[in-house]
Order: sequence, then structure tokens, then C-alpha cells
Amino acid sequence: MGGLRGVVAPFVVTGPSGVAVRDRLKGLTPEDEEVLRLVGAYLGSLASRDLKARCVEGLEHSAESWAVRKRGLTGVSSSRWAGSITKATHDQWALARRGQAAHIQGLEAGIRTIAHRLSLPVGAKGTRRVPGGYRSAHEWFHKTRRLRVLEDRLGRVRADRDAGRVRVVRGGRRLARTGHYLADAGLTEAEWRRRWEAGRWFLQADGESGKRFGNETIRVTPEGEVSIKLPAPLAHLANAAHGRYVLAVKVSFAHRGSEWADRVAAHRAVAYRVHHDTGRGRWYLTASWQIPAAQAVPLEAALAHGVIGVDTNADHLAAWRLDTHGNPCGDPHRFFYTLTGSAPHRDAQVRHALTRLLHWAHSCGVKAVAVEDLDFQQAEKTREKHGRRRRFRQLISGMPTGKLRARLTSMADQAGMTIIAVDPAYTSKWGAQHWQKPLTSPTRKTSRHDAASIAIGRRAQGHPIRRRTTPPPHDQSDRAGHRTVQADRRAPGREETRPRIPGPRIRCVPPDAERTRATRASNTVRGARSDQEWVQDSLLLTE
Repeated sequence: MGGLRGVVAPFVVTGPSGVAVRDRLKGLTPEDEEVLRLVGAYLGSLASRDLKARCVEGLEHSAESWAVRKRGLTGVSSSRWAGSITKATHDQWALARRGQAAHIQGLEAGIRTIAHRLSLPVGAKGTRRVPGGYRSAHEWFHKTRRLRVLEDRLGRVRADRDAGRVRVVRGGRRLARTGHYLADAGLTEAEWRRRWEAGRWFLQADGESGKRFGNETIRVTPEGEVSIKLPAPLAHLANAAHGRYVLAVKVSFAHRGSEWADRVAAHRAVAYRVHHDTGRGRWYLTASWQIPAAQAVPLEAALAHGVIGVDTNADHLAAWRLDTHGNPCGDPHRFFYTLTGSAPHRDAQVRHALTRLLHWAHSCGVKAVAVEDLDFQQAEKTREKHGRRRRFRQLISGMPTGKLRARLTSMADQAGMTIIAVDPAYTSKWGAQHWQKPLTSPTRKTSRHDAASIAIGRRAQGHPIRRRTTPPPHDQSDRAGHRTVQADRRAPGREETRPRIPGPRIRCVPPDAERTRATRASNTVRGARSDQEWVQDSLLLTE
């Protein structure tokens, strides 16, 4: 086992801590849309100003400066709008800091790899774990230049980190860059401008427990009536008392609507966000709230009815059901999805694949699903790590591991399933080595991913991935006993011989011949004349 890294024990994944549901604001009047645009643009400008002030503070931020910023926003909006804006600002700044730390980690890993390969002779062979030298002097020369570029870039990012500076673009950096390549993106300037402005709007409010219907800023009644507390400069647009604007539509959350109604009736906190999809021209309202973390099921109890091992791939989920002893049952299942098109389309594809997986698990009576604890967000995807394997880097970058993990955890909690995370080390390699060929038949082609799903399931159960094979007998009489068992080591009688099958111990006679051979007469006898009458002896031919 020298050179192999240790394998982390499997564990039960904790359930979700929050819920988010969405419904379309269908049937808005032109006046409603105009008010939403004005409120979103005005609060978005305040949010941009507050984010700039927070970035200027850097590491000098304190509770006093936060209170000063909030008081400044309260005078031009309201205290609750100011609280929502400052909270969103801090969340965005913290996210930028985490991204900055991940960027530094990737640059350091790339520099280490290039420096190591430059220290080796040109053409030096590498191993599976340690890369060798570069292939030619031409490549060696260009990598020296890239090393200097990465070192300069790392120095600038480290300086920003030490000074507390972050690079944040409200509306998204990708959308900002798209404005310079409108022809390649297939957008006109007007279309891009609408997306850019909608991306910078701010129409979200945090909930408050004990307040009416759980939110004083964006209020939704149990009957579905939506009203918004207008900021002070826009109070003249109100169509209801106390500076509120009531929309002409009503919402009804189809998913978890009863839970939402219970929280609203009990005046518990519910956060709301209004979003405008400029591509479809639709408005949506998203409601979210926190839920207590469900108590984790013990691993032994979750595996009492077997497990379904799932191997995550770039275009499908490979799944296989295993019984309590780690034996694959039935045929493998594959749940395909495509990760092309828009983000909502990709999200719908992932959600549909997970829905089919959980429905199949429920039909099998299994209460546990084992998945690999993949985290490609932290893994290295640079060309320094994987060399010329550009397609492989694109493959692992395109796998929606984060979205799959979040979706599967939330959906499994509602379905009553337990998610077990296992270490992904060597599951594909050992699964193909020990399970792919034995499970391949003329009518079933077992892929490498199917074999990996078996390895994942067995690791979740605590079984070794290697198949148990027949030990060599002492001699031809098989004195060691028939021990081609896959049963658990605690199963009684697993080391015993095979049970006796009723019937004669002659291989050419079927097992059910014990009942028929005693009354059946032979038609021919060796060495006898054809005209000689034969009488059946009363002695049975069985043991």
C-alpha cells in the first residue's frame, strides 16, 4: 500500500439549513412594472454606494463604521431597507475575499509545478504523481516566461489581500465584459443594457420574526397579496396607506406552499427577493427562510436496507443498487443530463436527473444514496497541473459538483433519503479493476462508471472494493469448503458448505429426478437381446 493516500471514512451528509421557493408575478400592470423598476434602480444605486464605502474601509471595518453607513442609508430609504443593503454588502465583500484566497491558492500551486518541472532536465520522465521535465527547449523557454507572469500576478493579489482590497462588480464581471463583445454574444446594445441595469437592481428584504407576516418591507399576505414599502424619495408612488405600493397580482407558492403559509400566519421571518428575467420579460418573487437542521441518521440505520452508489460524470449519473452485503442487484441505471444552454436550462436538467434517481431509489426500498465527496472548486484545474490535457480540464470544470451537492441534499431531505459522502480516492480505478469484467455479459455492457458506482456503494457500507474470490482448496476434494461468498463477515453460516440439493448426486440427472426414477423403467439394457423382457428391480437408484 506504499504510495497510496489514506481513505477518509464515509459520513452522513447534514440536511439543508434553509428553503427557497419561487413564483411568477404574472399579470403585472405597466404601472406595477414601472414602480418596480424605479424602486430597484434607486435601491441599487444605494447598494453600489454602500459597497464602494465598504471596499474603501477594507480591513479597518468595525461595528461603528457599519452603524454609520446604516444611519446614512436610513435617511434616504428606511431603516429596514438600510439593514438589507448593508447585510448584502457584507455578504458580497466576504464572497470576494474567499474568491481572492482561492485565486492565491491556485497561483501558488501553478508556480510550484512550473518551478519543479523547470528544475528537471528537458525530456525527463515523470510519474503518475510527480510530473517530469518539459518536452523541448522551446516549451522550457516559454514556461520560464509564464513563471514570471504568474509570480508578478501572485505578488499583486497578495498585496491586495494584505491591504484588504477586493475586486467586485455589481451586476457581474462576466456581464460587464460581455458589453465589449456584443457581436460574439449575439446581443444588441439595448438588450445588453437592459440586462446590465436589471442585474444591478436591489429588490430584496430580510425577514423579521414577530412582525406582521414575517416581513415589513416586502409583505406577502396569506392570500397572496404583495406590497412593498417604498423608500422615502419614492413615497409619492404609493397606492396604499403608510407609503406602501400593492401589486395587482397575487402569488401562490406551489412548492412548499403550506410551510410558507404556516410561517406567514405565525408571523415568522420570511425573506423575499424580486427578480426580473429580461430574456423572457418575466418577474419572479422568491421567498426563503431558515429551517432547523434535521438530526442526522446513524450510518448503520441508513444502510439497513442497502444502498445505491452513484458515480457523478459530466453528462450522466451512473447508479447501481447494492444489498446489505455489498452485492450489486439488478442492472445499472444511468440518468442523463445536458449542461448546454442557459443557466435555468442546466439547472432544470440537473434537477430532473436527481428526481429520477430519488424516485428509483424509493421504488427499490432503499433509504441511503452514496455519492463521492467531490470538490472540484478546490481542486486544481490549471494547465500547470494537467499539462496539455485541455479536454480533461474542461471536463472537470464543467461538472456541476456544487449544484449537484446542494440539489441532492435538499431533494433527498424531502424524499426521506439519507446522503452518504465517501472518499473518491481510487473508486473509478478499483471499480473497473474488480467489477467491470465480471459484470459484463453478452446482454449487458458494464461501463467503467457503472463499476465505479459499485465501488462507491461498497465503500459507504464499509466493505473493501475488491471482490471476494474462491480460496484455493487443499486438494481435489475441496476440503476447504465452498467459500465464494459475498456475505457480511458477521452473517451466520457464511463459511459452511453449500446446502444439499434434493435428488441424486449425479451431474447428468436433473435434481427433480428423485421422484420419477423410482417408477420409470429403462427401455434398453446393455448386453441384452431386444426380445428379452426386462423387469424393474425394486431397489431405488437414489442415495
